[in-house]
Amino acid sequence: MVVGSDGRYFSRTATEIVVQMAAANGIGRLIIGQNGILSTPAVSCIIRKIKAAGGIILTASHCPGGPGGEFGVKFNVANGGPAPDVVSDKIYQISKTIEEYAICPDLRIDLSRLGRQEFDLENKFKPFRVEIVDPVDIYLNLLRTIFDFNAIKSLLTGPGQLKIRVDAMHGVMGPYVRKVLCDELGAPANSAINCVPLEDFGGQHPDPNLTYATTLLEAMKGGEYGFGAAFDADGVSRKVFYLLILLLGNEPSAGNQRINEYLWA
Repeated sequence: MVVGSDGRYFSRTATEIVVQMAAANGIGRLIIGQNGILSTPAVSCIIRKIKAAGGIILTASHCPGGPGGEFGVKFNVANGGPAPDVVSDKIYQISKTIEEYAICPDLRIDLSRLGRQEFDLENKFKPFRVEIVDPVDIYLNLLRTIFDFNAIKSLLTGPGQLKIRVDAMHGVMGPYVRKVLCDELGAPANSAINCVPLEDFGGQHPDPNLTYATTLLEAMKGGEYGFGAAFDADGVSRKVFYLLILLLGNEPSAGNQRINEYLWA
């Protein structure tokens, strides 16, 4: 199983509970993002890469976080996609019959330490294994197989470079934006904003629309940037594409045309 979260309030505690219950119920191996962080697309990617049974994503998507915010759980199946209704309905029906549950309350893991951690559990025939992985690397490798990084890098750094502005809204996508756009593709560091995941998303609503993505919208209105994007809390791409198209503007240009080609390739 793969486990990740968007970093919102209660995610770390919930991740520990998932680990404790997985161990007690015979799950042999968990793959978890460092510090509990994994975007929804990254969870899907890892599920398919390692042929996992599924994945648990601790998120309430674009809803606000913090002690007074919202919390949720998503389940992705073995093909990496969201659980279909038939699976969700079955889970719900089973949940109504639960009278007791198994848990290893004393089991503790270090979410910050990359690598494998093994635990010998009473009445179990093999060790319970937890692997803490870099939240970006596997997904980045997938992106390299899909997009022409050299071409995009030349667009962002070459003559007549396209200036971009990407707002991670203090959600899970911050580390991805930094590593992919800035480290790999050479975009200036100030191209990416609000890239530190916070439990309350900096007190903001992590929904990239006209109401809540005002920082990015104001930056785009200034005319300095030819391309803008924002991500919701767990990095669900449909929100991204909506805002990308919205912010490209109405004036046709070579840069906009090239970006459109990358978007829909």
